[in-house]
Parts: sequence; C-alpha cells; structure tokens
Amino acid sequence: MKRDIFDIYANAIAKKFHITLDEMFAKSRRSDLVDARQLLYYLCMERPIRVSYIKRFMEENGHTVTHSNIIYSYKKAKELIDDDSDFKTMINDILEQ
Repeated sequence: MKRDIFDIYANAIAKKFHITLDEMFAKSRRSDLVDARQLLYYLCMERPIRVSYIKRFMEENGHTVTHSNIIYSYKKAKELIDDDSDFKTMINDILEQ
C-alpha cells in the first residue's frame, strides 16, 4: 500500500516537473531533479511514510539515498513550500488528485 502511494506521488511530481521517472531517480544534482526528489520526500513524510520505506523505494528505483539526506531534503522542501507559492500550489494540486 505504501509503495502504491509512493508511486502515485513520484508519477505526479515527474509530470509536474516535465521529467521522466528515470531522470528523477538518476544520480544527478541538477536543480530541477533535486527539487522534484525533495518534494517527493516531503509528500511521503507528510503522509506519513517512514523514512526507511522511502529509502527502500528510492533504492528499488535505482537512487541510493541516506536516511539523513531524506530528513535534510524534507526540511528544505518544507522551506521551499513555505517561501514559494508556486511550490505550495503544486503540492496542493498533487494532493487533490
């Protein structure tokens, strides 16, 4: 069940950012991909999905991530959403689907 929720969020974020899932899970520091992953962590943790599950789901998709990186990214996403109304609107659109 948690995996299904993760997949729904990942697909919705990829669509909003106009990227593929392969791009989102690639080991890249391109800012749009980092933002996409951070928002994915944010949505999952707000659900709540445990960090260990998020880590496993990311690894199953080919992206190795640490527990502390997920926590850090969640906090950064929270700042983005609080400071930028576009990100807040994007999150609300995803949650309404």
